[in-house]
Amino acid sequence: MTRKAHCCCGSCRIEVEGEPLLNAICHCSNCKRRTGSAFGWSAYFADERVTAKAGDFGLYEITGANPQQRWFCATCGTTLLWKAAAWPARTGVAGGCFTDIPLPEPSATVSNNGRCVWLGLPAKWRTSL
Repeated sequence: MTRKAHCCCGSCRIEVEGEPLLNAICHCSNCKRRTGSAFGWSAYFADERVTAKAGDFGLYEITGANPQQRWFCATCGTTLLWKAAAWPARTGVAGGCFTDIPLPEPSATVSNNGRCVWLGLPAKWRTSL
């Protein structure tokens, strides 16, 4: 199965094959800032499962303890994908950007010490990796 993730304006996209290796909600401050929300929805695919990437992407690089590269649409600003040094050979994709064929329900919740106290999540989700 091929899934396509698009930015808000539709000018940038990424295509991936198969199911994600990890499909999780993250409550760390980094993901909260990336999304501007209470959490980030991240789907990680093996690099070889990324079959296409198109559009005018900008690049934002984070240095320090957890180096990352984030690619965002140069037109609308949507962060669509990223690489993190902590997850080599994996590409992270913003879960909410898969709209034509949505991802299944996440199976894990991580960095729960940063979770907003008002946010309840399904008990069946793993809380550590």
